[in-house]
Amino acid sequence: MSDQLQTNLRYTFKRHTLLKHAITHMSFTHEQRLDPSESNERLEFLGDAVLELCISDFLYHRYPDMSEGDLTIKRASLVCEASLAGLARSLSLGNFILLGQGEAAEGGRNKDSILSDALESILGAMFLDGGLEEARALILRLFEPIADKASKQAKDFKTTLQEHLQKGNNGTASYVIIKEEGPPHKKVFTAQAIHKNKVLGTGTGNSKKLAEQEAAKMALVAFKV
Repeated sequence: MSDQLQTNLRYTFKRHTLLKHAITHMSFTHEQRLDPSESNERLEFLGDAVLELCISDFLYHRYPDMSEGDLTIKRASLVCEASLAGLARSLSLGNFILLGQGEAAEGGRNKDSILSDALESILGAMFLDGGLEEARALILRLFEPIADKASKQAKDFKTTLQEHLQKGNNGTASYVIIKEEGPPHKKVFTAQAIHKNKVLGTGTGNSKKLAEQEAAKMALVAFKV
């Protein structure tokens, strides 16, 4: 089974224990009474950082005229949970994840959260096994074909909201981060779009800027724009 996964990845591991570690979900370690450290959570933490670095570098060079804010939105669009899960499905990754029987029975092999974490774990394992360039090669092969499409989906809702408010000479909205939660490598921020002391919309994101964009988006939904 691992041979087929390596074929799908177009990479052969020198340390096969890393690959097994990368596809071991915490439900499996719990059910098998293994040490929690044998799940893929730590590799997912590492892979998340490898992915962010490689995607940031890729976007920086591919779109030299794009602003920092637009690059941030594009990167988030590319590495969001749904996007990662879709790419994991293209590798048939769900077929290889070691799951507890309960999680498997509940459709765990097709859950976005499990698939996205497993893909990041694979990237972390490849980084440890073959170095940054091996991980980068897989990242570029997966993400380069969808980069332009992601850019079209990255809308600047804050600007749209500002334009909507200014049509009625109502000034502009301000943004406040009201909550910050989650581990350091997976922070989730909650922001509010405020206008004349009224909350127009609330949104969440894995960066403050993205949370503000989501808050603006929800305000536009409320305005039916």
